[in-house]
Amino acid sequence: MTWQHSVVLLILKFITLHINIVEMTAIELKKLLINRISEIDDISFLNALKTILDSRNQGQVLSLTSEQYLEISESKKEIEKGLYIVQEELDEKINKWAQEK
Repeated sequence: MTWQHSVVLLILKFITLHINIVEMTAIELKKLLINRISEIDDISFLNALKTILDSRNQGQVLSLTSEQYLEISESKKEIEKGLYIVQEELDEKINKWAQEK
């Protein structure tokens, strides 16, 4: 299960605890989601939601070459080994480097 699916499941579980989705119209559900999203300050969570929405809007199948599949596979292995840097750390390093110049 991808992290996007986990986020969707978490959102759906939260909403079903507070309201019965079956009785809501699409407009009512959209308004509820807009209100709930406006209360979220966690940038990682908001980015996850954006990724989900972006993937829904694209609706196209992406064809990858064997080289691209290999690169993705190698990248996943690097992530599993902890060989990555989060954006905030990278930003700090870049800012520090820029100040030294």
